[in-house]
Amino acid sequence: MTASATEPPAVDAPPLRWGMIGTGWIADRFARDLALLPGAQVVAVGSRAQATADAFADRFDIEGRHCSYQALVADDRVQAVYVSTPHPGHYDAALAAIEAGKHVLCEKPFTMDAAQARSLVDAARARGVFLMEAMWTRFLPHVVRVRAEIASGRLGDVRVVIADHNQWFARDPAHRLFAPDLGGGALLDLGIYPVSFSSMVLGTPTRVTAVSDPAFTGVDATTSMVLQHEGGRQSVLTTSLEVAGPNRAAVMGTDARIEIESYWLGPSRFVLTPREGEPELFAPAEAGNGLRHQAAEVARCVASGAIESEVMPLEETVAIMGTLDEVRRQIHLTYPSEAR
Repeated sequence: MTASATEPPAVDAPPLRWGMIGTGWIADRFARDLALLPGAQVVAVGSRAQATADAFADRFDIEGRHCSYQALVADDRVQAVYVSTPHPGHYDAALAAIEAGKHVLCEKPFTMDAAQARSLVDAARARGVFLMEAMWTRFLPHVVRVRAEIASGRLGDVRVVIADHNQWFARDPAHRLFAPDLGGGALLDLGIYPVSFSSMVLGTPTRVTAVSDPAFTGVDATTSMVLQHEGGRQSVLTTSLEVAGPNRAAVMGTDARIEIESYWLGPSRFVLTPREGEPELFAPAEAGNGLRHQAAEVARCVASGAIESEVMPLEETVAIMGTLDEVRRQIHLTYPSEAR
């Protein structure tokens, strides 16, 4: 097996002042990774409680501390807002930031459904501000290289994508992944990664077939999907919050295949195996949690005047939410927020 260069591309990005909506686990990791990005600065944080905002701000030496999301988006120091509330809060928080003229990076799932996603996209375009789903996996060095290998034609005709995202969580009704009110379940939180990966490689499916079994709270515990694409191509995807899975992904073409090692959706490495010849290993080095790359993309786009990313286009985000909507329809997964 031959190994490729192990150094990732340099993360160069123009300066950008960030405001944080949400102070949970992913917000903490994002703020830590911003410290690795020259020019990035967190200048304010907004939470529903002052004590929570103060605690987060103390950890990262943030000056602006707001006890409401509206106050955060009104802060003149803030250029771009990172939204990481529980899933049902994404739409309202992102819309408030857009209406305040801020650029927005919104955690996945982007919204609760495709209709909300379309509404956010339309609002951002009308306001002329940048908007992107925080599908950070797309910007990791190994995934950037996967796209390059596919585009080069080395894999031949790509026919099949396989990906899983399975994690074990203790049966705790208070945990957000089991809570219907918080948009819990495997699909929206974990399954969106393989669905997005499939979309990146093979595009929007022409047919969706899904099966699922519920958790004890009624959200989906394990969901499997077969997505059919143009030209007889297929994606086979599985997600669960009941088991610790291999968490690998593969892209298979007529001339070669790519196998991404566990944990494929985070900083990882892959092997490209041709039908003839030696396998090749691509193993990039990575500092931090891998979240800085999406932040660099936001900064570059904002500096250039672009209002969306070519790597994570807004129309694709809406289409992915549409695929998730169809999966939810087939597995009869609904949420209390949809009844209001």
